[in-house]
Amino acid sequence: MIPYTVNIKLAARTLTGTLNLQNKTAVDWGWQGLIAQGCHSSILIIDPKTAQTIQVLERHKTNVVKVKWSRENYYHNLSSPYCLRLASGDASGKIIVWDVVSGTAHCEIQEHSKPIQDLEWLWNQDASRDLLLAVHPPNYIVLWNGDTGAKLWKKSYAENILSFSFDPFDPSNLALLTSEGIVFITDFSHSKPPGSTGKKVYIASPHASPAHTKPAPAAAPAPTGAKKALNKVKVLITNEKPTAEAVTLNDCLQLSYLPSKRNHMLLLYPREILILDLELSQTVGVVAIERSGVPFIQVIPCAQRDALYCLHENGCITLRVCRATSAPEEAADPEQNVQELVYDLRSQCDAIRVTKTVRPYRMLICPVNENKAALMVSDGRVMLWELKAHTGRAAANPSSGLLPLYSPVAFCGAPLGPNQKRIPDLCLNSMIGQTLIAGEPLPLASNQQEVQLKFLLTGLLSGLPLPPFAIRMCPPLTTKNINHYQPLLAIGTSNGSVLVYNLTSGLLHKELSVHSCEVRGIEWVSLTSFLSFATSSPNNMGMVRNELQHVDLPTGRCFAFRGERGNDEPPIEMIKVSHLKQYLVVVFRDKPLELWDIRTGTLLREMAKNFPTVTALEWSPSHNLKSLKKKQMAAREAMARQTVSDAEQSSVESSVISLLQDAESKSETSQSISAREHFVFTDTDGQVYHITVEGNTVKDGARIPPDGSMGSIACIAWKGDTLVLGDVDGNLNFWDLKARLSRGIPTHRGWVKKIRFAPGKGNQKLLVMYTDGAEVWDTKEVQMVSSTRFGRNVNYRILDIDWCTSDKVVLASDDGCIRVLEMAMKSASYRMDEQDLTDPVWCPYLLLPRAALTLKAFLLLQPWSGTFTMDITQVDYTEKVEIKGLIQEQLNSLSNDLKSVLQDPELSLLQRCLLVSRLFGDESDLTFWTVASHYLQSFAQARQLSVSAAEGSEESQPSPQNHLDICQDVLCESSYFQKFQLDRVHLQEVKRSSYEHTKKCADQLLLLGQTDRAVQLLLETSADNPSYYCDSLKACLVTTITSSGPSQSTIKLVATNMIANGKLAEGVQLLCLIDKAADACRYLQTYGEWNRAAWLAKVRLNPAESSDVLKRWAEHLCSPQVNHKSKAILVLLSLGCFYKVGEMLHSMRYFDRAALFIEACLKYGVMEANDSSNKLIEAAFVDYARLLRSLGLREGAALWASRAGSAGEQLMEELFRGEGGVPEALLGEDEVELGQESTE
Repeated sequence: MIPYTVNIKLAARTLTGTLNLQNKTAVDWGWQGLIAQGCHSSILIIDPKTAQTIQVLERHKTNVVKVKWSRENYYHNLSSPYCLRLASGDASGKIIVWDVVSGTAHCEIQEHSKPIQDLEWLWNQDASRDLLLAVHPPNYIVLWNGDTGAKLWKKSYAENILSFSFDPFDPSNLALLTSEGIVFITDFSHSKPPGSTGKKVYIASPHASPAHTKPAPAAAPAPTGAKKALNKVKVLITNEKPTAEAVTLNDCLQLSYLPSKRNHMLLLYPREILILDLELSQTVGVVAIERSGVPFIQVIPCAQRDALYCLHENGCITLRVCRATSAPEEAADPEQNVQELVYDLRSQCDAIRVTKTVRPYRMLICPVNENKAALMVSDGRVMLWELKAHTGRAAANPSSGLLPLYSPVAFCGAPLGPNQKRIPDLCLNSMIGQTLIAGEPLPLASNQQEVQLKFLLTGLLSGLPLPPFAIRMCPPLTTKNINHYQPLLAIGTSNGSVLVYNLTSGLLHKELSVHSCEVRGIEWVSLTSFLSFATSSPNNMGMVRNELQHVDLPTGRCFAFRGERGNDEPPIEMIKVSHLKQYLVVVFRDKPLELWDIRTGTLLREMAKNFPTVTALEWSPSHNLKSLKKKQMAAREAMARQTVSDAEQSSVESSVISLLQDAESKSETSQSISAREHFVFTDTDGQVYHITVEGNTVKDGARIPPDGSMGSIACIAWKGDTLVLGDVDGNLNFWDLKARLSRGIPTHRGWVKKIRFAPGKGNQKLLVMYTDGAEVWDTKEVQMVSSTRFGRNVNYRILDIDWCTSDKVVLASDDGCIRVLEMAMKSASYRMDEQDLTDPVWCPYLLLPRAALTLKAFLLLQPWSGTFTMDITQVDYTEKVEIKGLIQEQLNSLSNDLKSVLQDPELSLLQRCLLVSRLFGDESDLTFWTVASHYLQSFAQARQLSVSAAEGSEESQPSPQNHLDICQDVLCESSYFQKFQLDRVHLQEVKRSSYEHTKKCADQLLLLGQTDRAVQLLLETSADNPSYYCDSLKACLVTTITSSGPSQSTIKLVATNMIANGKLAEGVQLLCLIDKAADACRYLQTYGEWNRAAWLAKVRLNPAESSDVLKRWAEHLCSPQVNHKSKAILVLLSLGCFYKVGEMLHSMRYFDRAALFIEACLKYGVMEANDSSNKLIEAAFVDYARLLRSLGLREGAALWASRAGSAGEQLMEELFRGEGGVPEALLGEDEVELGQESTE
């Protein structure tokens, strides 16, 4: 058996319960892999993988209304380490930025005193990661520096701002959802407030649009209800304020940009989700709920696939995936083929039982993998769902008309090796393949498998039920019980159940349904059993049903301690168990007390009718057990002597022996002897009575007359020679029984509700509870140690108190929380690394900055000297033992699947980099390696193809499913990007509903080179439209353009004049007509329209010209005033400028990324080690070796230094100075390896 170790020192912690309505929006799932959740004024940090609360942050005075993790979109090194930073805003307008590991506040920010409406960290520029944008009601947005708390700028708007959403593709675009509509800001920047008031658009409620009432044609088959309602929704967004009756303004619940494709936004209404194309301000897709369906509360769009997670009012989470758009030719029936984005329901989880107090609040999706969801319920539960992909066909259901989903045949961005291990449910895009777009052939790869998606409940955290609570800590730790002690806290609740929590881990140990009504009090009778009592509500005679139950924890057995008694009697006021756990006193309101023997469960005495009414009672800690035991030992010895020699005995001894023999035969020697114990109680006049109990005899002792200074006594506590009385007027009276002194102290705090002495020998601290708070007193010095008071230093009322160790108290409060606090009773967050968690948590952010980087390098640089290992001690790593141990704990907490994949020799370097960046939740790494891995492979493939083509074999087309996801936007291949844009314009064209829309469509078609279709649209202009003439001429121009010299030069001249006179868009269009798109891009760039230029280059130019335009863009991004080098690197990757990328990474001091990237380039043969590139390669490798040395990984440093030429040799000498030169093996192997690579 494992030796049970006892953690004597309990960490301060908070057990939380139900949420407040204001906490509804205060949840966030960060890239760091943890969930933050506001619960009243505290913030829980939850680890979703093991379903544990690992930290509770307390500093806010009012309810927390928003929490946001900082983004991890930056390169991590020692100066900008992996750290847990969280911003939280409360109902009084205060924002706190936390360092979560230590539980301390970085800075506090206060602007107004109204609840914060929205918070977001800026993630888009390389300069600073500390900027925090907040909405302060009613109408201000303020940009703060979250590190120092300084205000950078503030801007007010005309309407009340409800929330905002950043455009994930262009950080200068911001949309505000206001009480009247949407405000689009296009000039957001961190350096100055937006200049304009933004473009305001109003949302007409979808139900008000007249299109709904149009009768369906009789001949057509009736579409389903949702289809019917929404086929025809045309106008939704207007620039004028809609008429009063047509609008219900604020029923729009949410607005979000789609991170999966550019310029799309979703609006959520209770019964539908609208997908808007912002270029047209037009609805292009609708997800609607049938009339009998359950309304939406929230929707989260995914980035990796065009999919939506929706939360419904019954707590059900559904996943809807965008259907592939079919090419127009395929549709036989034009009526059925209404072109719009359709999101098919692919999976849903079970609903919860919704009641008045239990309803779903919010759902969260893991931002790294997008395949895990968490549901926050108002009663404090957190349900953790995971999306799983099952291969296999669905039951044939032709009526649903859903195309099957296929799983991609790749792992971590590269095709699967034949016997390679993989994790099928790693993330959303490794579970389902890309959505096809029109004009793309269906992938008929034989190894593609159909998948079904299912939700699986993988974790559940439950909170405490609603207050009131009755709490009692189990008996204290002593030298005798130290081997099996568990610090258990019993909590009686209002519904009659008793929860037992283990305070070492803070987890629920048992939940027992004991009573049928509210639990009033609990007393432990051993380390594993307790008595609890509950009273039902009184009838008209004032009589109740009393329940007194004895519960045994290990077995869960529970029985009525008073047998049949308990119906129709006055309510029990209190129960008190004697110190030796022999006797129990039960005190009633208007009935004399009862005295029970706990060991036998018998009633010893029911007091006479004339017995005084008890107001307070306490057992004395003194008893005669020791003297009895001595006597018993003496008697035992005597018995032993008697059996040996029948010598004469003294009469006293023989009488004791006979007594003992009688007693032992009676109790079968199992029962211990009955010791004498005393208790004191006070009556209504304040007179103190003293009663002695021994065996089954009860004796009345001395009476002490009342103290004139005291009112009616409410409670008594007794320890050692100190007796303390508390009264209803707030006076405490300290009696020193040895010196026979008494001392009264008025606290002026009102009714003394409870007093309890702290456990531990000689520990004379006393905890006192009042109606408005609590105090700790030292009875030796008779002075107050600490105090807490409602409204002064805490914002909760205290319902019950107890000591849980000799220096920590536990308080139950009316905000539904139970707090374990230091004696000073200051609510403090704890350090996460000091805790005892039952399950180890994978979170590198909990390590010291250096250790986290070491862990990352350890995983990236496998194998170590030829062996794949998950044991850091097998590596030459110089570091303190504790830190090594912490790193090893992190490695041990990885799942077996992950360990086996990480130790799989088939896992390529690129796949490893991608997997590790996913594990670390490192956003910047993940984006870089996704793009790098894709283009390294595609350029390497192209290179092989060109080689094989030169040798005469015919060129095979690269497979179509190998393109980057469209969420990478302009980084995608031009051919795919073009198809996507054509598809989109086709959709816009079907959906257009006004002249404005038609004009925009025609413009787009001209830029895309679709002249015939554009002419058709231009000729649709009606004759009474002011631009009828202009459009007709334009149509003529487009159809008659020839490539003759003079017409071209004229058009070019006109275009340049137009551009010079501020008509940039029109000029660009003309240039595109005469195939001068390269010039058009140049003009766009000159006028600062960089994104537009990149778009045009992707859709119109040949690779060489397009590459020039994008290179200019990359240079612009690198310029100091833009400082967006990370974006520039991605653009260069998509152009295959790998050498330049390597140089940039190295010059930006991204040493590990640079070295690993160059290594991958050499492996894939897209960079060659020759005289020109060797300088860069050696510099990168030697700097990486230095970085590894600074982390303490000498073996890794030696490996990279040995490949870095002359500079590396010098480093090798430094490394091995003390150890007699360089190991031969290292050098030999590596030279060979490098040689092979360069000849590839």
